Amino acid sequence: MPHSDPRTLVSTDWLARHLADPDLRILDASWYLPGTGRDPHAEYQAGHVPGARFFDIDEISDSASALPHMAPPPEKFMSRCRAMGVGDGHQVVVYDGAGLFSAARVWWLFRHMGHMDVAVLDGGLPKWQAEGRPLEDMPPMARERHMTARRQAQMVKDVTQVAAASKLRDAEIVDARGPARFRGTEPEPRPGLRAGHIPGSKNLHYATLLNPDGTMKPAEALRAAFEAAGVDLARPVITTCGSGVTAAILSLALEVIGHRDHALYDGSWAEWGQFDELKVETG
Repeated sequence: MPHSDPRTLVSTDWLARHLADPDLRILDASWYLPGTGRDPHAEYQAGHVPGARFFDIDEISDSASALPHMAPPPEKFMSRCRAMGVGDGHQVVVYDGAGLFSAARVWWLFRHMGHMDVAVLDGGLPKWQAEGRPLEDMPPMARERHMTARRQAQMVKDVTQVAAASKLRDAEIVDARGPARFRGTEPEPRPGLRAGHIPGSKNLHYATLLNPDGTMKPAEALRAAFEAAGVDLARPVITTCGSGVTAAILSLALEVIGHRDHALYDGSWAEWGQFDELKVETG
């Protein structure tokens, strides 16, 4: 059964049926790791789901932080959404050009800002295109819409809170990076970072949660993947990754299986990996 929950994941069929809804807002949140040679904004301009606005993860972020695309202050989030014509009372659907990658980060960001009527398009733009569905190359005319943001502080963790959880082992820390980066046998894509992982953390590569077509696996398979990674789902979970993008895929999966007590470590390895006073495990 395809996922169709307007608060977590919706299918391409669901989006096609609701495309003309006046209170639907679609966001293209494509973002790629440095070195992939893909330009998400140029791809958006060449073709996007009809009515989609482009959501720039790097720009709609905390410009005061040296870390990549940290969650923005609520005022900045509200003003950017308002300008895109996204606001209170809207059902938001987020997709990306990879299938299911960076869209989960924007899903998490909307929820972090208190906007719960937000879903990721399961399989993203690749699935939409593979099914021969329509694209357009003109951005929509955006009329400003009032947006209220109420930051949900419990949904995000900072380095001090994660260090405490690592020491006390009172929450499961789950790392979405690939196994070689987690073990420290493969260098980090960002220069200057140490290799390895947060002590006591478990590794669940985000790709293991996805089907070959970029859709998310069914809930039973997601639960089994967390359990196979040694995650005790009776406990609170903190998700982490390289820079807080793929961690949100784990957060989305937790929400799909009904695990509500989860938070995302926004600084992730981009922060932890640069400070020598923070312990690192390898292997």
